[in-house]
Amino acid sequence: MRAMILAAGRGERMRPLTDHCPKPLLPVGGRPLITYTLDRLAAAGYREVVINLAHLGEQIRTTLGAQHAGLAIHYSPEPEGALETAGGIRKALPLLGDAPFLVVNGDVWCDHPLTPPETLRRSTNRPLAHLVLVDNPEHHPQGDFTLKDAQIGLDDGEALTFSGIGWYDPALFRDLPPGRHALGPLLRPAIAAGRITGEHHTGDWRDIGTPERLAALDAELGKR
Repeated sequence: MRAMILAAGRGERMRPLTDHCPKPLLPVGGRPLITYTLDRLAAAGYREVVINLAHLGEQIRTTLGAQHAGLAIHYSPEPEGALETAGGIRKALPLLGDAPFLVVNGDVWCDHPLTPPETLRRSTNRPLAHLVLVDNPEHHPQGDFTLKDAQIGLDDGEALTFSGIGWYDPALFRDLPPGRHALGPLLRPAIAAGRITGEHHTGDWRDIGTPERLAALDAELGKR
């Protein structure tokens, strides 16, 4: 199974840090943030990863090169302004292959083992996606989706937050025309049809989306 790291965003909430450095390369614990995700992917047994590029993307390519910790790295360049999540995945499909693949947000810090669920190995009745949900952080108290019996829902129950970690069947994206597409509008009809499963991860998860959260993680790693 292959993986993709979403690294094309402008990082507006991280400005001015991201004016001259792409968010995935911001230093935390003495090394670029994205390398922690790469290390976890390698430890989970992935051997190929796709990284999409837009804002200052050549810095990422130059820094990481063609491999890291045994991972072969492929790049999917996008126009400045990026294609949003679904559009970026759609563009990268030729690099991701025909099997389900993992997608991780480039600004996520998480101790999830990144091992795919067994349901994605089915040849029939396979879900179109499997999402990792987490407890709602202070900056997102309303959550995103409900979870009951491993099924992602859109009902009015107690919602959890989408972690930015999920496995997807390429069939979910194949009918999308090229261009800019958000992920939410693509997921919701599939959720309503019962085609999206999920899990609740209760371990360490951080959305490193602001300078304050980056500094907090950097300080914590410095104590380890």
